[in-house]
Amino acid sequence: MRRQLVLGCAGACLLALLPALGASVDELPIRKAGLWELKLLRPGTAMPETTMQHCTDETIDKVMNSPAAVLRICSKNDIRKTATGYVTDSVCTVGATSVTTHSETTGDFNSAYTVNATAHSDGGPSGATHDTTTTVEAKWLGACLPNQKAGDIVMPGGYKMNIKDAEKLRAAMPKK
Repeated sequence: MRRQLVLGCAGACLLALLPALGASVDELPIRKAGLWELKLLRPGTAMPETTMQHCTDETIDKVMNSPAAVLRICSKNDIRKTATGYVTDSVCTVGATSVTTHSETTGDFNSAYTVNATAHSDGGPSGATHDTTTTVEAKWLGACLPNQKAGDIVMPGGYKMNIKDAEKLRAAMPKK
């Protein structure tokens, strides 16, 4: 059960980051280097509020923003700058699940931003469809801690992974 929760948080974190990161017509700004707190809120679900920390720098954000990184799992990732922020529409495949997401990002990539996303997923182990609404509240906390390196994500319970390992996680997921 704990492993499922950790993998669920890791998956949610990666999916939450995808709408906020990537490149297409417009590009999102690079976040300020340092430690960011990411609070995931999923109203109307059994999932509790999840808070994690992400240590980042310009290099990590550029890798996450690169079209090649996003397109490995996303067949569509369109970003448009608006008067109040950015709108992203994406279609991504994680394992046997296809996820279509619409998100709106507002705020400042130097101090705090918010992502409001709606997602529709098809497939997965049960083959069921699922609709979710997620809000990610991100705020810059300061410099990364001495025991952290760029790309580290610390999840609830202290589980730590590095975003560079996401490729390994993706490779371990079942194929369609």
